[in-house]
Amino acid sequence: MPRSTWTAGRRGALLGASAAVVCVTLTACGDTGDGYVAIGPPHPSTTAVRPTGSVTLVPLDAPKSPASTGTSGTATSPAPASTTPTPAASSPTGAKSGRSSAHSPSPTPTAVRTAAPVTPAALTWGDPVRKATDQRWCEDVTLSFRNSGGTAVRSGTVTFGTHIIGALGIDWATIASTEPLPAPIAAHARKDHTWTVCVDAWRVPLGMHIETRDVSVVWL
Repeated sequence: MPRSTWTAGRRGALLGASAAVVCVTLTACGDTGDGYVAIGPPHPSTTAVRPTGSVTLVPLDAPKSPASTGTSGTATSPAPASTTPTPAASSPTGAKSGRSSAHSPSPTPTAVRTAAPVTPAALTWGDPVRKATDQRWCEDVTLSFRNSGGTAVRSGTVTFGTHIIGALGIDWATIASTEPLPAPIAAHARKDHTWTVCVDAWRVPLGMHIETRDVSVVWL
C-alpha cells in the first residue's frame, strides 16, 4: 500500500507538471493577436519525469482594452453635441427676448385745418357822386364798389340813368348810357372809379342841365 500510494503520488505530480507545461504552451499558442508560437511542445508520457523537449516561454503582453484593439466589445461613440438652444435669460421686466416691455407713446393727433369754402363774388356800390363839368350836357360821376365775396369780379358793365332837368326843375327825360366795369375787383376789396357821363348836346338847351341819378351794375 505505501508503494502504491507513493507511485500514485509521483505519477500525479508528473502528470500535474506535464499538464502545467501543456497549459502554459496552449496559453501561449492561444494568443493569436501577437503571432507567437510555442516551440517543441512536450509529448505526454506516463514514464517521463520532465518534458523531453525544450520549451520556450514567451511572456504575454498586457491585455488591451476592447476599444483600442477592436477585437471585442463595442466602442462607445462620443455623444452628439446638443442642438437644443439654451433658453434665453428672462429680462427683469418679464418681457420676451428681443422686445421691449415699454409701450410707445401714442402719436399726437394732428389738427386738421379745414379750408374756408369759396364763395362767389358779391359786389355792392354806393350812390353816385356827381361833379359838373364845363359843358352842361356832361358831368363826372364817381362810384365806390366793394366786393364782399370770396371770388374776384372779373368783368361787368355799369349803366347810368341821366335825367334832363329843365329850368323850372321839370324832369323832361332819362337817357341811359353803359360803361365798362373797372374790373377786376378782388375778393374783399374796394375800388373807386370816375366816369364822364354825357348826353347829346341838343337835348340840353340853354338853361337846362343833367343829373345822373340811376345806376345799375352787371358783373361776372
